Amino acid sequence: MKYLLAFAIFAFAVLLIILPLDLSSPQLSNASLESTSSAVQPKVICIDPGHPSEVNDGKTVQNGTSEVHIAWVTALKLQKLLEAKGYQVVLTKAEENQMVRNKERALIANRANAALTVRLHCDAFAGSGFAIYYPDRQGTKEGTTGPPKDVIERSQKAATVLHDEMARLLDGVLKDRGIMGDSKTLVGSKQGALTGSIFSNVPIVTVEMVVLSDKRDAEFIKAEDGQQQMAHAISEGVAKFVR
Repeated sequence: MKYLLAFAIFAFAVLLIILPLDLSSPQLSNASLESTSSAVQPKVICIDPGHPSEVNDGKTVQNGTSEVHIAWVTALKLQKLLEAKGYQVVLTKAEENQMVRNKERALIANRANAALTVRLHCDAFAGSGFAIYYPDRQGTKEGTTGPPKDVIERSQKAATVLHDEMARLLDGVLKDRGIMGDSKTLVGSKQGALTGSIFSNVPIVTVEMVVLSDKRDAEFIKAEDGQQQMAHAISEGVAKFVR
């Protein structure tokens, strides 16, 4: 009997030693989880390479290339530069000729909670140079009126910041056509804003990188160096706005 009593006392002593260690384990685990969850998450940038969309396919060849191609290859270069800066990048399409409606492009950025959407396009008219557009007023499409007023304000700020960086880095390379509102575009003048802007709940700008119908502009953006220079200028502007 005394041996059983001694064994019981010994076992109880061992439990007293081990039990505090077991109880402390979950506390250490919770602290580790809290540390992980509090880590800073990378900010999301949505790149929207223009076309094909319900408006047009962007495949018209001008001076040896097309808008859909230039937007796509420049988007891939911009993606690499932004990811190198620590941003998470979401593209609105998976391949150059994938058709995505303009409304869906905006919804992709919304679902990603993007800090900024950058739409890449090329102009075509009797002029040259780059320009940046932003929603300067609300428009209506498919029964939806937008974007929200705070998105208009933040988009204007984004356009200003991007324009300043692009103007600085592309000085002497491309003509600076400045900042304009969506209402100055053909579609925007009819419905108040571009469709991608109307459905956007995040700041959004459209970069008309060049006038593709201008031979000098086209030669610049067709070259790998020109595409890289354009992507670099845009990435620097994004980094100034999204900190």
